[in-house]
Amino acid sequence: MKLSRLWQPGRGLFWVMVGFNGLSSLGAWALRALSLEGALFAGVALLSVLNCAGGLWAAWRLVTEKPIA
Repeated sequence: MKLSRLWQPGRGLFWVMVGFNGLSSLGAWALRALSLEGALFAGVALLSVLNCAGGLWAAWRLVTEKPIA
């Protein structure tokens, strides 16, 4: 398995991975920088975890599938 397969800007899945990871980072920043409470905190935390999972799923598919020529 080659990690260089992660860099495939010609595939839409690459940009999905970048988007998920960016949203996860934004959510983590919001949790630390803003004073969120209760359900809002839980909602942002859940969305951040789901975005992280989506980014990992996309990265796994990029690494394991054959690259498009």
